[in-house]
Amino acid sequence: MVKSISNKQIKQMEQTYVANHEHLLSQRAVMKNGILASSENQKAIVENNPVFSIDLDTGNVTNQKQSGRCWIFAALNTFRHDVLNNHHIKDFELSQNYTFFWDKFEKANYFYENIIKTSNQELTSREVAFLLATPQQDGGQWDMLVAIIQKYGIVPKTIMPETSSSSSSRELNTYLNKKLRKDALTLRTLIGNGASEEEVETRKVELLQEIYNLLSTSLGTPPTEFDYPYYDNDGNYHLEQGLTPTSFYDKYIGTDLNDYVSIINAPTKDKPYNQVYTVDMLGNVVGGKEVRHLNVDIETFKNLAIAQLKDGESVWFGCDVGQSSTRDTGIMATDIYSVQDTLDINYDMSKAERLDYGESLMTHAMVLTGVNLINDKPTKWKVENSWGDKVGTKGYFVMSDDWMSEYTYQVVVNKKYLSDDLKEVIEKDHVTVLAPWDPMGALA
Repeated sequence: MVKSISNKQIKQMEQTYVANHEHLLSQRAVMKNGILASSENQKAIVENNPVFSIDLDTGNVTNQKQSGRCWIFAALNTFRHDVLNNHHIKDFELSQNYTFFWDKFEKANYFYENIIKTSNQELTSREVAFLLATPQQDGGQWDMLVAIIQKYGIVPKTIMPETSSSSSSRELNTYLNKKLRKDALTLRTLIGNGASEEEVETRKVELLQEIYNLLSTSLGTPPTEFDYPYYDNDGNYHLEQGLTPTSFYDKYIGTDLNDYVSIINAPTKDKPYNQVYTVDMLGNVVGGKEVRHLNVDIETFKNLAIAQLKDGESVWFGCDVGQSSTRDTGIMATDIYSVQDTLDINYDMSKAERLDYGESLMTHAMVLTGVNLINDKPTKWKVENSWGDKVGTKGYFVMSDDWMSEYTYQVVVNKKYLSDDLKEVIEKDHVTVLAPWDPMGALA
C-alpha cells in the first residue's frame, strides 16, 4: 500500500529538528555560507601540504578549459614530460585539438557500427537507448587514446592549435549528437527497408564525410605533413621539415604504447581481482586497441604507481574528482569537509557500495607526478591537473592516500612493473565483457 507523508509526521520532524541545538548552529552557518564552506576542515589543508619525498619536475600545467578532454590532456602531458626532459624544447605542448578531432571522427564511425549492429532491436531496448542517450562525448579511456595515436600519430600544439570549439565544446557536442541521432534514424530505416550491406556501408561513408566537414569547420583540418620550427631552452633555433604526425611521434616521443596496461581497483563482487575486463560498446577506433582493465587490490594498485614514479615516470590515472575535493586549494582528502557533522547525516559507504549504487565512478583523468613515502608507505600524492594554474598550487593538487584508496579507480603503468603472475593474466585471451552501463565503462 502506498503511503503519503502526513501533516502529523511533518510536525514531528520539525519539532525534532528545532529541539537539537547543533542543528540550529549548522542552519545559521549553512544558510549564510553553503554546505561545503561551512564544513571545510583546515587541519586537512595543513596536513596535505605540497611537499613530497618523490617529486618529478614536470613543468607548467595545461588548461582544458570548458571541455571534457581531461583524458587527452593527461595522456599528452605524460608524453610532454619526456619531450621536455629529452629534447629541451621551450614551452612545449602537444596538440590536444588534433587528437580531439580524430577521436570525434572515430567515435562517429564507432556509433554508426553499433547502430547497425543493433538495428534488429527495438528502440526501447536498453542497448539502443544507451547508444542514443549520448551518441558521443568528450570523455575517453586510456586505450582509446592509444588507438588514436597508433592510427593518426600526434603533432605539436603550434601545428594545430586550439579553436573556440575545442576549448569550449558544448556547442560542438550539441550539433554533433543531433546529427548522429538523425543518422541513426537514417541507417535503421535503410536497414529496415531491406538495404544490402554494401548500400548501408556506402551511406555510412557519406554520413562520415558530413562528420568530417562538421569537425573541420569547428576544429580545423588536421595536417598530414608539416614543418616544425622551435626554440630550445637555450634560445637556439631549430627547424624540422617534412614531418608527418606518425614520424613526429616516433622521433620525439617513441614510447611503445603496447607496453602500458590499464590497472583498475573495483572491489565489487561481480569483478574478482586478478582478472581482465572490457566493456561492451566502449571504444572509438573500430578494429583498434580494445579497452582492457586488469582489476587488482588497492595495495597492488598503489605499489605499481609508486614503482613507476620511483623510476622517474609520471602516471596517468582516473578518479572521481568531485568527491571530497577543493578546487581553489587543490586538496583531495576524505576529511577535507566534515559534511556529516554539519548535516548530522551518515554518508558512509564502502568503495564497492558506491560503485554498485551509482554514488561514484570515474569522472576525471589527471597525472601522478609525485608521492610522499614514510617508511615506504604513501601518505599523499602529487597530482598534475589540467584546469590551468589558477587553482591548487599553480595547477597542481595534493591527494591524500585515503582519498586515493576511496576514489581512484584507474592507473596506467608499464607492464614491466607487474608481477609474473599478473603478466600471465594479461597475456591470456580470456576477457570478461561488462555491460555498456557498467561503472568501469565511465569516461574520464
